[in-house]
Amino acid sequence: RQDNDSIRISTLCHNPHRPIENLMVPNYNTSRCIMTHQPSEDGIIYICGCVDEQECNDKLIFENHTNGYSMLQSKEVIPVAAISLLPPLLVAVMITVIFYLCRTQKQRKRAKSWVGKQGQGPALPEPGRAAERDEKLSVLMDDGPAAMNATCANSLNHNTELLPIELDEMVGKGQFAEVWRAKLNHSSSGQYETVAVKIFPCEEYSSWKNESQIFTDASLKHDSVLQFLTAEDRGSGPRREYWLITAYHSRGNLKDYLSRHILSWMDLQKMAGSLVNGVAHLHSDYTACGRPKIPIAHRDIKSTNILVKNEQECVICDFGIAIRLDPSLTADDFANSGQVGTARYMAPEVLESRVNLEDLESFKQMDVYSMALVLWEMASRCEVVGEVKNYELPFGSKVQEQPCVDTMRDIVLHGRGRPEIPSSWLVHQGMRFLCDTITECWDHDPEARLTAHCVAERFNLMAQMDCDDILNNNTDNEVGKTASAGGEQQDNDGSRSTP
Repeated sequence: RQDNDSIRISTLCHNPHRPIENLMVPNYNTSRCIMTHQPSEDGIIYICGCVDEQECNDKLIFENHTNGYSMLQSKEVIPVAAISLLPPLLVAVMITVIFYLCRTQKQRKRAKSWVGKQGQGPALPEPGRAAERDEKLSVLMDDGPAAMNATCANSLNHNTELLPIELDEMVGKGQFAEVWRAKLNHSSSGQYETVAVKIFPCEEYSSWKNESQIFTDASLKHDSVLQFLTAEDRGSGPRREYWLITAYHSRGNLKDYLSRHILSWMDLQKMAGSLVNGVAHLHSDYTACGRPKIPIAHRDIKSTNILVKNEQECVICDFGIAIRLDPSLTADDFANSGQVGTARYMAPEVLESRVNLEDLESFKQMDVYSMALVLWEMASRCEVVGEVKNYELPFGSKVQEQPCVDTMRDIVLHGRGRPEIPSSWLVHQGMRFLCDTITECWDHDPEARLTAHCVAERFNLMAQMDCDDILNNNTDNEVGKTASAGGEQQDNDGSRSTP
């Protein structure tokens, strides 16, 4: 025991015939280490020695003046180094926690500032957070006005709280995820809105991550792209799930819609035109308002990945294998991006695994081929073709429901097969123009295919042609009515002049 009341204990193996701290070890011929008080210049010192037992100095026995002896196990003594390191360790932990909290708060402020700069209005005071959320979620109403605020919907991914969602019914199931119709409750009003929830199991994290990264790109927003609300990580362990929450469209996907409905020419123009505009937007280097953007290749365009809105327009969904065509990336970055998608809709170069990864336009050309097959599906259900047959997928009767790559390679690549365009389709002027466009989009040579932007321009031209035809027909009708009225007047005059 030191003069400053500190205690230092040390044990060691020692020759008892030699002194320790200028003191000889007393009573060492025993198996018990009984501490003996010895005078010292530095304070009180206790010393003991023992033999004939393994680790006999592990148990130190002190004389207790009232109860004989008390035992102290040396391994129970907390090392002085640990005690001295504890305060600095606690200080370091506190500094780390404070730094993390400050950084998190700063990031939240920066996110709010960014949202404000995107034109979403001034921030609400803290008590109005629930009302703010309800206001923003209202953009997902499927029956709402056509000019929805897509900017608002695509920026809500900053929300750190799980939304109050109640799953209602599973409406679709794919290879990687399930799609549910769900109720999104409004905390302030007690009402709810219907949304779609795409649920990925924990083993499909990479698909969820890729799609959520595509969706959270602010430049993706477009009337022909599915509106995105937020991405959420729910649960833990083996029951962990990853959610994507989007707008819900009650008419379902295009495949199911075409199997139940026959389209008028105006319906076909509207639905096909919206699809083409959506693909053109994905492929574009600029947004509609002229801001630069990174083009996106969907890589799995098909009728089940297109939804039908209440306004008889289409929106593109399912970006699970989409890629951003960043010019800074190299061919090595796209090394595993060749043969992906659905075999029925794969372009010839994809089936052959001969995609030119050096040219980013190759990915767009693959999308255009797939888009052409979807346009053919729409055209096959239009009433202007004459007798409308039952709905069929492209290459319908030639292949199984889910054909493999080898089967499609034999038909598309080796046989140069394409879906049939009957001669009856070419009677209608607009349909003939559409069929010519489809044929140029599924050309065997990727370089010869039209771009999505060119197809969009053609649809604008078709719409203008229809407007001119309507105006001409109206003019002809007016002229006919005028001539008929003049003839009747002459007949009336003639009848009066007859005696």
